[in-house]
Amino acid sequence: MGFGFPVISADSHITEHPDTYINHIDAKWKDKAPRMVHSEENGALFVIDGMDRPISMSLIAAAGKKPEEINESGESFDSLHRGGWDPTARLGEQDRDGVAAEVIYPSVGMLLCNHKDFAYKDACFAAYNRWIAEYCSHSPDRLLGCGQTAATDPASTIADLKDIKRLGLRGVMMSGNPGTEDFDSEIWNPVWEEAIALDLPVSFHILTSRGGGTVRGPRLNSFLSIIRGNQDIMGTLIFGGVFERYPALKVCCVEADAGWVPHYLYRMDHAFKRHINWLGKGVKLSKLPSEYFREHIYTTFQDDWVAFKQANDMNWKRLMWANDFPHSDSTWPWSQEMLGQQTKHLTTEQTRAILCTNVAELYHINLSSLPKAA
Repeated sequence: MGFGFPVISADSHITEHPDTYINHIDAKWKDKAPRMVHSEENGALFVIDGMDRPISMSLIAAAGKKPEEINESGESFDSLHRGGWDPTARLGEQDRDGVAAEVIYPSVGMLLCNHKDFAYKDACFAAYNRWIAEYCSHSPDRLLGCGQTAATDPASTIADLKDIKRLGLRGVMMSGNPGTEDFDSEIWNPVWEEAIALDLPVSFHILTSRGGGTVRGPRLNSFLSIIRGNQDIMGTLIFGGVFERYPALKVCCVEADAGWVPHYLYRMDHAFKRHINWLGKGVKLSKLPSEYFREHIYTTFQDDWVAFKQANDMNWKRLMWANDFPHSDSTWPWSQEMLGQQTKHLTTEQTRAILCTNVAELYHINLSSLPKAA
């Protein structure tokens, strides 16, 4: 179907090529650079020095498969979606899904965020940033890369932001666990100032922060817990007064769904108004927590029909749809059919905002340069 405007995915991914790190990392780290191996049983795997388990590429590139076909292992690199690493092929995959442009995040790099060695992460993310900048340069209007920073400390993070901007990337994905004090500490103030000055949106993606313990119950239950890390970061920024200090700061809560947001707004305000006396030591806000969330935090989601249904109960000008290509949770290649159903109750203005103009305004995307959805 056609919406009459270009549909933009606010969260898509690449499939790191075997050369991504090894060919772009600083020389002193080359021997330890993440590298791809192949096995008959497990298929393509990225082996990371210092991490116990290799990363299977099968789930990373399972878009379009039926549920019974999705598996943790077994896919060879050659069988994966070519657009994950070939930018020319990527444009054809966008066209097939009716998507005009994508904000692109890493895949292996997401899980690398949980590595314990920050110096190693710094080297890996610098290599990735060089690789993704080269990838996106083939079609800069349609391939909008987000760089990575390990958030090792404020000084190195500022240097990363400057490098990311210099490379022409559109935003920065920060590791969920910083190498020093947490993000509500005022030591991070210069980082927020730099992000604002560079006009570089800050993103926090699911699976980029270590959890506090073992997930309870059957393994499938773990899928329900992955948004919690992002919620914790959003609450840290709000109650820590980061948006109070920096009213121009915009943050993206990426791939954590959005249907939960109305209840989260209520819960934050309830805690603030009812329990400020004994839980609120050091919390000094001039507005309700929900007001900061509504103004400063963008949320991306795929087929979260609850988010579409409850758009009026949150700031829909901060909602951004995504196809998550080529991951296993992706709506590719049936995004248009799904969106046609799930946006029926929305106004024309709301539909255009959530599928197009919200992300276009945030990342300064030139809509006139994009193809319209077929």
